[in-house]
Amino acid sequence: MPAVRTVTFPSGAAVPALGQGTWRLGDDPARRADELAALRRGVDLGMTLIDTAEMYGNGSAEELVGEAIRGRRDEVFLVSKVLPSNADARKTVAACRSSLRRLGTDRIDLYLLHWRGAVPLAETVEALEALVADGSVGAWGVSNFDVDDLADLPEGAGLQTDQVLYNLTRRGPEYSLLPRCGELAIPVMAYSPVEQGRLLGHEALRDVAAAHGRTPAQVALAWVLRRDDVIAIPKASTVAHVEDNRAALDLHLTDEDLRTLDAAFPPPTRKQPLDVL
Repeated sequence: MPAVRTVTFPSGAAVPALGQGTWRLGDDPARRADELAALRRGVDLGMTLIDTAEMYGNGSAEELVGEAIRGRRDEVFLVSKVLPSNADARKTVAACRSSLRRLGTDRIDLYLLHWRGAVPLAETVEALEALVADGSVGAWGVSNFDVDDLADLPEGAGLQTDQVLYNLTRRGPEYSLLPRCGELAIPVMAYSPVEQGRLLGHEALRDVAAAHGRTPAQVALAWVLRRDDVIAIPKASTVAHVEDNRAALDLHLTDEDLRTLDAAFPPPTRKQPLDVL
């Protein structure tokens, strides 16, 4: 199997273009064994970036990830997020310590502000950079930030990424946000790249998939991964689903495929509010 293509952050860290999301994993004890097996299989397949957050299941997703990577920490690039309600100078540090405990590790590779809240960004950034300085966090970034939000970050900040909702049905970031991130030389991390499965019944997607002998989910993922500045983090709760996702990296969409998908899911022609799930 070919190696997973990588994307490089400003810090120089190279991560797989296809990682693993964990939203709503860890919620159901009856599914825990399957979810652990899925995460571990993803690591085996080179999908070593795992994204989680303190918000997911009030920490249960982080606990699941911690169990899944036990004994394999150095193989994994860990991403977690701090809630905006915890994003002041004192609470950010406390939240990070709690995430580290749940994850069973001494460091988070990339720590994101989950969305913008009432705390001044300068205060949050100062706390994030303090965590970088003491080694608890390798680097920091943001999530659900639009162009105006990025402009409000302190000048010279060590921003690494902006994690946003981006898929065939949520193409708004293409108008101004993706170009701005390109100017800042930061990759975008796309969450819900298959819209939680809701777009998979679309006729155009099914037609492209059939032409390649692939699944609609693989086509939707391959479309997000067509860009070399985007990291996709789909969630999968079974080994079969992880393997299906991994196969999307080996799918090349033709120009005709892209025209078909553009016709069915038109790109934006004006600025749109940033979608959030």
